[in-house]
Amino acid sequence: MIELPVRDPCDLCEVAGREDRWAIIEEGEHTLTVINPWQFEVGQCCVITRRHVATLLDLSAEECATVLGAAKRVAEALVRSYRPLGILTFQNNGVYSGQETPHFHFHVVPRQKGSDWGIGPPQLATFEGAGRKAGTAHDPGGDARRRERVQVSAAQLAATAALIRSNLPN
Repeated sequence: MIELPVRDPCDLCEVAGREDRWAIIEEGEHTLTVINPWQFEVGQCCVITRRHVATLLDLSAEECATVLGAAKRVAEALVRSYRPLGILTFQNNGVYSGQETPHFHFHVVPRQKGSDWGIGPPQLATFEGAGRKAGTAHDPGGDARRRERVQVSAAQLAATAALIRSNLPN
């Protein structure tokens, strides 16, 4: 059984697309694509399901297809906006994978030279030694410091979202 994080109420249901720091890039019937308020990489986005489901395993086939389609659209916009050297996509399922919010969201991240993010999600990987000891859950001990470092103003987030939105494919 996948162990899920506990957040009640769900922070994504409560704030995604409703607060300035979660600026909307694109909306669909099943998804909401937003700027991630923690910009570990400039332009980092999330595709969030409108329906509250916790993991990939809980998605309907239609939601699954819609999420990947939205991720592809925003990835194309990120390439046009930032000309990254790579695009990282990831999604965590359960606390042992680093999932912090019990609501499905798919990260789409433009990667640039000089990143200090490592080779995977920021809470899990570093260049020096990717991953954690087998059988251990993500330790959020350093998350507050890491999130402070990547905070940007609501105005900057809105400008970033507007740039990405302007580069979405037709």
